[in-house]
Amino acid sequence: MASPVSSVSASPAAGISETQRSALTLLASLFFMWGFITVINNTLLPHLRSVFDLSYTQTTWIESVWFIAYFVASIPAAKLIERIGYKYSMVVGLLIMAAGALLMIPAARIPSYGVVLTALFIIAAGITLLQVAANPYVAVIGPAHSASSRLNLVQAFNSMGTTFAPLFGGYLILSRSASGTVEGGAAVLTMEQRLADAQSVQLPYFIVAVVLVVLAVIIARYKLPDLDAAARRLDAQERKHHSLWKHRNLLLGIPAIFIYLIAEIGVSNLFINFVSAPEIGNMTHADASNYLFLLWGGMMVGRFAGSQLMRKYSAESVLAWASIGAFVVMMVTVLGTGKLAMWSLISVGLFHSIMFPTIFTLGIRGLGPLTEEGSGLLIMAIAGGALVVVQGRLADLFGLQASFLLTAVCELYVLFYALWGCKVTSAEPEQHLSAPAQR
Repeated sequence: MASPVSSVSASPAAGISETQRSALTLLASLFFMWGFITVINNTLLPHLRSVFDLSYTQTTWIESVWFIAYFVASIPAAKLIERIGYKYSMVVGLLIMAAGALLMIPAARIPSYGVVLTALFIIAAGITLLQVAANPYVAVIGPAHSASSRLNLVQAFNSMGTTFAPLFGGYLILSRSASGTVEGGAAVLTMEQRLADAQSVQLPYFIVAVVLVVLAVIIARYKLPDLDAAARRLDAQERKHHSLWKHRNLLLGIPAIFIYLIAEIGVSNLFINFVSAPEIGNMTHADASNYLFLLWGGMMVGRFAGSQLMRKYSAESVLAWASIGAFVVMMVTVLGTGKLAMWSLISVGLFHSIMFPTIFTLGIRGLGPLTEEGSGLLIMAIAGGALVVVQGRLADLFGLQASFLLTAVCELYVLFYALWGCKVTSAEPEQHLSAPAQR
């Protein structure tokens, strides 16, 4: 299971030009921003639970709406990339995200649960477009044998965003609200407190919107290397000779990402409620957000480490060991008590770190000019995060701690995919990059 990779493997940036290396650096900022804004939700959810007096099921529905956007927007995103190219698709994605972030301001002033859901859906649709464009772009920007290492490297910047977001949200949202400063995580608010707490999200989302617009302008003015037109889209006649159904690694990779997202999102979204519970950490939501910083920090460290490990060991071997580690610590979380259960849940971030980028690159391996379509399907599978509502329901029925059994089961499918499901059964011609785009 830990067989070394071929000796041709090199560093993640090996085999690419200075122009492509510069583009890779710029794209890391995109990964940072969508990680950052996604994890602000993790501090937002316990906050909204108190503001709107929600059950765990209703709270996780907020995140479900977020991930439903991935299912709805993935295929239109792939079509948009075919029409306007990768560069301007990224720009459009950033502007859509900014529009959603600005909508959070009137949503907070009303305040309205429905408008909050709408705003989050719009932000998620923009992130979906970025995901469909940027993940395969990074995967094909250099040699195929280092694609997993390269994507793990830039995904580490995504995790850097997720690492700093809880501190940002904890300081500007939870520490400035009545619901975020109650010991044990439970708060019963007056109507005046609920209104004040709801309005505390306005400044954070305004700051996010401004940063997104600035980043969109920078990328619009930057000359990114583009995929060859022939590699981006096969003509209708030639497409008849190619089929995604021949690729087992893709067909089993789609449910692998779907199931993995149930695990990742379940952990991150119920983390603050779990850690702050009297029988676990007995702390405020604001204090618990600092431990969420450690969960996402573990994912950042794991991705940097994983990028280096994949220079020596095959991506599927690293994925297999990570899934075994994740299963073990989740069982400790379910069966342990107090600080042991808390720290075991925190440690799962280290094992989850390499899962998404590694499954993604294994899923599109060998697709060649079918990469865009395969990427769209894999990003659509992120909608698996919407099933966090199932864990919310399990938490209401059987208790929050017992609900993490669902996470442990998800790790087992990732192990199956690493050991057998990711094997390439049919390979298409590789894609290539052309000169910087002039669009």
